[in-house]
Amino acid sequence: MSTSTRPLLGYAFVLSAAVLFAVNAGVSRIPLRSGTDIETFTAVRVTGALLVIVLIAALTERTAFRLPRGRQVPLVIGLGLVGVAGLQGFYNVAIDRLPLSIALLVEYLGPVWVVLWVRFARREPVQPRMWPALGLALVGLALVGQIWSGVTVDGIGLLAAFAAGLCFAAYFLLGERDTGGMTPLAVILWAFLVATLVLNVVQPFWTADQLGASASVLGRLDHLSVPAWVAMTSVVVLGTTAPFFLLLLALRHLPAMTVSVVAMLEPAGAVVVGWLWFAESLTPVQVGGVLLVLVGIVLAQTSRRVPADSLPPTPV
Repeated sequence: MSTSTRPLLGYAFVLSAAVLFAVNAGVSRIPLRSGTDIETFTAVRVTGALLVIVLIAALTERTAFRLPRGRQVPLVIGLGLVGVAGLQGFYNVAIDRLPLSIALLVEYLGPVWVVLWVRFARREPVQPRMWPALGLALVGLALVGQIWSGVTVDGIGLLAAFAAGLCFAAYFLLGERDTGGMTPLAVILWAFLVATLVLNVVQPFWTADQLGASASVLGRLDHLSVPAWVAMTSVVVLGTTAPFFLLLLALRHLPAMTVSVVAMLEPAGAVVVGWLWFAESLTPVQVGGVLLVLVGIVLAQTSRRVPADSLPPTPV
């Protein structure tokens, strides 16, 4: 995708998206812990996001509604099943069961898995810094999890975060495929349609009867309450579609690699949200581990010799 001469605007877009994504991880807990199950929550979120994407496409890019053809069909099906439905489902389990910082940190290892796949499955050369990057990420995770004290985090949540990271990696790898002329908006619209159909077969969004109840704002704000549907609306609009389209706008001003690297600030933002909102504290050793993982992810993300102009990160 071509870029313009306004990189500062691009950085503003991607930083805003990272902040919205990080805050959304906290907001998502409100309906999740008010009685709405994971499957229903995921169906409502993806269905709502699809409706907003359809509206934006109708206003700005009506060619996005053209039916996919040929090799476009397996692309949007794969992105919908894995990059949207799979990622959203596992991500929601992770943020519900783990501290926000750990959940997003493990999920954002996705770019590391991408480069390992490129190196060993595709046999493409990578920069030598890939190996210290992997080492930093693994050491950082060991520090965050304090493995010398035994496993102290929720096992199911940790597995869900790793699964989300694998889905994240698959999203990037699929996004690198030739789209056959489809624009990013068109690809995402059809991918979200596939995910919406699948998720509503698993658990229809209209069964979300708990969203009419009052829900605690949780954490340091647990003395406050809002209707659960208000938090769910924020998840759909401010936590899903708004940051995603900010990333699309950022891609008009910055290369895809730069956007993806700067978006890695989301896990760091989750640390701040977890501390300010949910009183989730990390020891100095764990904070050091977070920094090591982030450095490792950035090094890994930039270690490919031929950076791919992939789709922007899917909303999480």
